[in-house]
Amino acid sequence: MGTELENKVILITGGAGGIGRECAIAYLKQGARVVIADVRERDARQLADQFPGLALAAACDVSEGPQVEAAVQLALSRFGRLDAVHNNAGDASPSKPLHETTELEWDRQFTTNLKSLYWTTRYAHQALVASRGAILNTASMVGLIGQADHAAYVATKGGMIALTRAMALDYAPHGVRVNAICPAAVLTPMLAKWCEQQRDPQSMRDYLDHIHALGYCPKPDVISDAAVFLLSSRARFITGCALPVGGGAELGYRR
Repeated sequence: MGTELENKVILITGGAGGIGRECAIAYLKQGARVVIADVRERDARQLADQFPGLALAAACDVSEGPQVEAAVQLALSRFGRLDAVHNNAGDASPSKPLHETTELEWDRQFTTNLKSLYWTTRYAHQALVASRGAILNTASMVGLIGQADHAAYVATKGGMIALTRAMALDYAPHGVRVNAICPAAVLTPMLAKWCEQQRDPQSMRDYLDHIHALGYCPKPDVISDAAVFLLSSRARFITGCALPVGGGAELGYRR
């Protein structure tokens, strides 16, 4: 067990699986107390039960303001403070160009991926000011460089990066830092399953390795390591940053 986040109270959305789960575990192992907010309440509770007294589960659809408010209040009522919010919950489908995207698909993407930051900030702002805390947003490399056939998702992640910078300026006078983390591909169980469903799974795995200049598609721990840093005191003078954690995928074309 480490001490990078000792006695910090962190609320993470979408914390029951994938990148969120890895981050929640990393925060707990670094001494934090964590509220794991997720629509998959059962999964969130199973994870929280592994860290009795240190983790709590909250059933939370981030598109619903009252559910987000309840998650924030749970953290405050059980732990007495809130030092960080990690906005990690997100929806990555559909994979379509803009003209093929339905209004319902567009609205769902923006409600889940972007409006959720409005809800968490609205309800956690006062507590974060009191703790001089931090906000971390899980954005994406595609918000920096774009991606074909993923218009709505790219728009939400680009919007999240712009919003991160605006929030950083607004909340700096209160000592609240706001940063974003930008993964490229990450080998979560969901991505691994998707690869296996493709016509040629091995070629898809090879492609995911190749887009990273360092030569491999990483597991979620590379994201959680960066997330721990950004929420720790070692990043105390970093705000408004959209940090690429993509193994060089952001550097452009290569042979």
